[in-house]
Amino acid sequence: TRGGGRTSGIASTSSVRHRPFPWSEVMAAGLGQLRLAPNTFWSMTPKELDAALRGHFGIPSHTTPLSYATLSSLMHRYPDRDVEVQ
Repeated sequence: TRGGGRTSGIASTSSVRHRPFPWSEVMAAGLGQLRLAPNTFWSMTPKELDAALRGHFGIPSHTTPLSYATLSSLMHRYPDRDVEVQ
């Protein structure tokens, strides 16, 4: 690699572990919880299914971003390293 043998810090695709898509859970949510007909379920886009599930369970589609004060407080309480956050 360039830079005297140092890596960029980005994991290579061969070292990244991907979880298989959770088809059984998605089908249970769509067909069981939402009671969608199979043809309706399979014709939905992932975004449409997400919206339907959020509506069914009352989950807001957009969350309010953290304020700087809240983020700073969380960073002080749960630091990534043993360093002082300014």
